[in-house]
Amino acid sequence: MKTQKIIGAALLSLSACIWGGMFIVVKLVVGLVAPIELVWLRYLIAVFVLTVISFLLHEQWTINWRDLKLILLIGLIGNTLSIVSQETGTWLSNAQTGAVITSATPTFMLLFAAWLLKERLTKVRVLSISLATAGVIMIVGIHLTGKHVRLGVVALIIAALTWALMSVLIKRLSGTYSALQTTILSGSVAIICLTPAIILRRSVITQINFTNPTIVLCLLYLGVVSTALAFVMWNHGLRLVNASSSGLYFLLQPLVGTLLGWLLLHEAITWGFLFGAGLIILSVWISIRFDIG
Repeated sequence: MKTQKIIGAALLSLSACIWGGMFIVVKLVVGLVAPIELVWLRYLIAVFVLTVISFLLHEQWTINWRDLKLILLIGLIGNTLSIVSQETGTWLSNAQTGAVITSATPTFMLLFAAWLLKERLTKVRVLSISLATAGVIMIVGIHLTGKHVRLGVVALIIAALTWALMSVLIKRLSGTYSALQTTILSGSVAIICLTPAIILRRSVITQINFTNPTIVLCLLYLGVVSTALAFVMWNHGLRLVNASSSGLYFLLQPLVGTLLGWLLLHEAITWGFLFGAGLIILSVWISIRFDIG
């Protein structure tokens, strides 16, 4: 049980670290590719790559039709609405605001897990999430200036709520599917949901310059690394760690994002970052050490 929790923590942490770099990539490319088209393209790439991998691994596919409704909800709520809202919110505000608002995700996961999975609201879980959320705010601060920032904040709140709900719903899926299969199915739902919008806005996607190296590299990162790889690790990690605590690892995103900003963009590291990083690491340690349920 303890070993599974450590493996789950490692998978969730790696996923969050990958998504930490995603904020910078999205901010870089979203001015060149509109949010809806960007999400559609990243899922198209991810589902193609994962389907090939599933084929090479000779995975046995057994569709449990009773799970289809749940898979549709996961794909619609998490893979479609949450990701579109997140990228739209980041586009309308900024990466730092995105990190702060989405730091509410673990709190929402805690509440959804108590409601849908009947997991206990223990003192350790509440303490861990409180410390981690405080750490995120110390790292990036709160920047609510800008013409469309309020719309961006609303979109980011929707993203946090829907991601939390999706993560809890995954726990309710039967063990019939591998993490790879779950990601393929939910990603396919997102593609189907977004395709009508892509057809209606086909002039937008035809204007994308696919010979631009920046666009190509960003799409590959978002599709292969941030979606295919990270989603599989996240979905598998969720099966090994209770839903109430798994949201903690989501908060490693702004820590990694700030570090990458320092390394790649030469942004300053503040004392707030150091204290905030310490709180996040402490919260994760408390969860692993004391919350083994």
